[in-house]
Amino acid sequence: QVQFVESGGGLVQPGGSLSLSCVVSGFPFSSDYMQWYGQAPGKERERVAGISRDGETTTYADSVNGRFTISRDNAKKTVYLQMNSLKPEDTAVYYCNRVPALPYWGQGTQVTVSS
Repeated sequence: QVQFVESGGGLVQPGGSLSLSCVVSGFPFSSDYMQWYGQAPGKERERVAGISRDGETTTYADSVNGRFTISRDNAKKTVYLQMNSLKPEDTAVYYCNRVPALPYWGQGTQVTVSS
């Protein structure tokens, strides 16, 4: 059974930081490209950051490049997203999935950036 369990979100002031985690099960993980997605209120889910199977290659949306860092631990089947210098426009529910995305999604973790 495929599962994604995201955690680490919360309420933070602009300029603050959060560390998100996503533990996966039900598929190999170590052979999969992984992606973090963000879905802001009233908007489509969008790609935020991606990471190759070995963690050597990462990609970022222009809006988060230089502020967010994606990483992974294949032994723990976990992908991480370090979010720094947060802005109000980063407010969203964040999800992880493989690429191409599986038709299963976790509950996500809410990130709210507000003063």
